[in-house]
Formats: sequence, structure tokens, C-alpha cells
Amino acid sequence: MDTLTYWNGTWHEGNPAILGPRDHAFWLGSMIFDGGRAFDGCGPDLDQHAARAIRSARALGMNPKQTAEEIFALMMEGIKRFPPKSELYVRPMFWITKGGHGPISVDGDSVEFLLCIYLSPLPTGPGLSIGLCRSIRRPTPESAPTDAKASCLYPNSARGVAEMLKRGFNNGVVLDALGNVAETCSSNIFLAKDGVVITPIPNGTFLAGITRNRTLTLLREAGVPVEERTVKPEELDTADEIFTTGNAGKVQPVIRYEDRNLQPGPLMRKARDLYMAYAQTQKIV
Repeated sequence: MDTLTYWNGTWHEGNPAILGPRDHAFWLGSMIFDGGRAFDGCGPDLDQHAARAIRSARALGMNPKQTAEEIFALMMEGIKRFPPKSELYVRPMFWITKGGHGPISVDGDSVEFLLCIYLSPLPTGPGLSIGLCRSIRRPTPESAPTDAKASCLYPNSARGVAEMLKRGFNNGVVLDALGNVAETCSSNIFLAKDGVVITPIPNGTFLAGITRNRTLTLLREAGVPVEERTVKPEELDTADEIFTTGNAGKVQPVIRYEDRNLQPGPLMRKARDLYMAYAQTQKIV
């Protein structure tokens, strides 16, 4: 078994058929998801991922019936069905099945829920290569549901990833509408300069991730100077270190930015060590 999905009151193995062609989410994109991780018998901040799924659903006009506590309990139940210490992706989702009164509006009460848990090994290897993404920018709150982890946001990120892969990079730095650094195509970004860790301040164009926020807290508690502020793209050209945080890889070093090679540095290592030590306090029970 590599995939387990809780839907409609039952656990299903594999990839069950869920959507139909008339479902609103199928053709109009009214769907949200969240992503947590379980590894080494730990599930760091899964309660926060459950709570954010609820917030994202409401941001898209849904009226979810499940509570964050109920979702968290299902996460624990599903994770325990896999072998101990499996490396898992834990993904709750909400979506709309019916339209509302307008031509494309949603019926917020026609909301469905599932929880998909599947094997997903943590990345290995020396680190990431990234460049400056030129084909996309992050949208403003007026032009997209940037306050939700909405599935409809991700095709644009996929366009950015396609550009970066063609240029020989793993990922790309995405700017906001004003030309400041927002994040990568799929994760939050940090840089270090002269002993200070710096990350873009949330400005409504990107989600300040749960792993990002946990990393910031842990660094500050450890006495590391941390700045959340506007970051110009040229700052990446002279950064001592660059690293990313996100659910897929947690804390990952950047070993190449554009044509400049970088080494995993002491602040990235500290951030990763602090996060992994914190994860060990979040045992699956």
C-alpha cells in the first residue's frame, strides 16, 4: 500500500475516483488542499495544517463540516495504518460540487472533504539549484485567492517550474507584482548575510508557510538574528547562504543560484537541525 484516502466515511486504498464532470471543482477549480508530513514516527505541526485547511476552505466560500480537531484525529488514524517511521505526505482537501446562484459562483454548503496520505520520501542529495523566474509573478490578493492554499494557484507555479527546468534548475525564485522576492515556485525562501537570516515579509501575495513560521520561531528562540522585510532580487546575488522551507523538503540548502555556486552554510544547518529536533517532539500518538 502506498496511498490511503479517507473519503465519504471510509478508508480507500489507491486512487479512488472522486470527481465527476459536473462537479464545480472539476471544471471551475473550487478546491483547496493542505500538506503536512509524517516521518521517523513524527508529525510536526499537523494540527496547524488541519486548521489551515479549514481557513483555506472558508476563504473560497466553503462551509466545511469537519473541524480541525476531527481532521487531526483522522491524520493520526491514517498515519498509523502505514509501517512505523514511513515518510508520508498528509493532504486534507475540500472542494465544491455545486454552483451557486451566479453563473460561476459556489454553493458553499455543497462542500466535500477527503484526507489523502501517501508514501513520499524526503528529498536527499546536496541541495537545490535555483534561478530567477522570469515567466511568472505572484498575484495580488485582488487577482487571486492568495489567502488560501488553493489548487487554482498552482498551474501558474507549474509554468514557472517548467521554465526553470528548461534552464537547468530545480526551482525558481518568484517575484511579487512590485518586483520584490516573494518565494520560490513551491516553497518559502531565506537568505543569510553577515550572520543575519532574512526572509520576505508576508505581503498578501504568498502564503507564509507553517514550516517557514516554525523555522523562524526556532531560530529566534536560539538567539539567531532574523529579519522579515522586503527583499530585493539583487540581494540573492551576494547572499552568503540561501535555503528554502516547505512541506515537501522541510529545510533545504540552495547550492546554486543562477551562475553562482553556494555551499550549505552554518545558518542553514542550524535551521535544519533545530527543525528536525523540534519534529522529534511531535511524536505520532
